[in-house]
Amino acid sequence: MLRDFGGGAFGIYVHVPFCATRCGYCDFNTYTAGELGTSASPQSWLEALRGELATAAEQFAALPTAIPEVATLFVGGGTPSLLGGDGLAAVLDAVRANFTLESDAEVTTESNPESTSLEFFERIRAAGFTRVSLGMQSAAQHVLKVLDRTHTPGRAVAAAREARAAGFDHVNLDLIYGTPGERDGDLDASLDAVLSAGVDHVSAYSLIVEDGTALARRVRRGELPAPDDDVLAARYERIDARLSAAGLTWYEVSNWAAGDSARCRHNLGYWDGGDWLGAGPGAHSHVGGVRWWNVKHPARYADRVALGGLPAAGWEELTDAERHTERVMLAVRLRSGLPLAELNAAETAAADRVVADRLALRSDDHLVLTDRGRLLADGVVRTLLD
Repeated sequence: MLRDFGGGAFGIYVHVPFCATRCGYCDFNTYTAGELGTSASPQSWLEALRGELATAAEQFAALPTAIPEVATLFVGGGTPSLLGGDGLAAVLDAVRANFTLESDAEVTTESNPESTSLEFFERIRAAGFTRVSLGMQSAAQHVLKVLDRTHTPGRAVAAAREARAAGFDHVNLDLIYGTPGERDGDLDASLDAVLSAGVDHVSAYSLIVEDGTALARRVRRGELPAPDDDVLAARYERIDARLSAAGLTWYEVSNWAAGDSARCRHNLGYWDGGDWLGAGPGAHSHVGGVRWWNVKHPARYADRVALGGLPAAGWEELTDAERHTERVMLAVRLRSGLPLAELNAAETAAADRVVADRLALRSDDHLVLTDRGRLLADGVVRTLLD
């Protein structure tokens, strides 16, 4: 079903499906050891990953255009740091065995602060990783408890400092805001902690209660209130003001960086409509307008890889209309904005209304969100596309 590469940067995402415990708000494709039993392990997953990467490289080699060098590699999960430094080095080795990385490739891994150490960071830095993203969520213990996070409030900052000491110039901390029970003072303490860590990138996401999660069940039973939209908006403004004052500038609605070099190039590849291979259980891929997604369970994933071929559960080829819709949805969230020339007549009229409502402005022939527009980004997208 593959046609050809679409041009632009090419990235690889590797999904590590293992977690020590399940967080109540998480609906990602992850599994604890108790849930997997003996059906899968990090060792069987790594062997299957090697097989999938080899198969993908073989199939890509048959496309009309040569396989691009890998501009970005992102190892996510799950909890990739559960693999340890040697395990993550083996993942990078598996990618290098099948693909060529650009000389200045961005190589990122997510990590849980509790499964890291200075030695861990030194090992993965020596292996070739260039960027670390740490899940902090909050500096308030009672907020972490609601989220079922197991790390202590100060551990994320300590881990960030260890990563910097190990030679990482690019370190991200993730925050979640709007958790039931979170107070303004809790958010301020989290921001104080983030800024004290000396990181060059911060991601901040409003809490979303996903169907099927333990958090959703608690909200449905009335044990916890649902996040309040007005509170979320106020918290976002508070975050933006603090980070901006500290020299961290937004470049995507939920992401702030201390300069262009600190931006996450891998995520920019997604937002700019680039090509990427998603390897691992449940991972999604996109190459030249064709999208596919892998089977989810690690044991079934390994079985499918062993049969040969890509372990895809499904495929779709995006229509021009679908690609346009996705382009609008993603580009409008970026600080660089959405080129006005890409809008049709109805969308241009809608853009005029968005500008009149002061949710966006015209800048260098682009539609760029204002501060208020960022608070209502999803509504802006709906206005443009309806």
